[in-house]
Amino acid sequence: MDTPSRWTEVASAKVHYREAGPADGTPVVLLHGASFSAATWHEIGTLARLADAGYRAVAVDLPGFGRSPGAPVDYEAWLLQLLDRLGIERAVVVSPSMSGRFSLALVTGAPDRVAGFVAVAPVGIPQHRDRLGRIAVPVLAVWGERDRTVPHAHADLLVGQVPHGRKLVIPNAGHAPYMNDADAFHDALLGSLDELSKSP
Repeated sequence: MDTPSRWTEVASAKVHYREAGPADGTPVVLLHGASFSAATWHEIGTLARLADAGYRAVAVDLPGFGRSPGAPVDYEAWLLQLLDRLGIERAVVVSPSMSGRFSLALVTGAPDRVAGFVAVAPVGIPQHRDRLGRIAVPVLAVWGERDRTVPHAHADLLVGQVPHGRKLVIPNAGHAPYMNDADAFHDALLGSLDELSKSP
């Protein structure tokens, strides 16, 4: 599936992203870890799987990664500004590893702009401990069984502080479980999105 490069601006800095799926589909914003980029979600088929299921999938190159140039970042505001630029009122946010710096600021600071949160071992959960209870939408915490980077206790903290939280451990996977077992990750992601669509 073709996932063309597109560009926008946040805080006067260019931001590169890839998009697939119908424009009127439920938006799913895919962030990435420090070793990856928006291209990763194209390469492992995530954008295609989401598009085929009817979602508007947007994979973003965070500042200084992929094709987005480096720029000063206000973590509390950046992702919210990006949603505004993309015309997205509420999004399901998929956030692995390093991108927790961006996503946790959004889901705890502007929870009304989030339709769901798929936390793939993101950094920063303990630092947002006092604000996690603001997340009213369903949360899926996905960890690799062999993750030695972000402790499983962080997943337990997250799901224990939100009203609708669930933890999923992908067997034999490391810190980037979507790379170790893309099929298991995609099944978990799409299953979570399907449950979300049935929520009141």
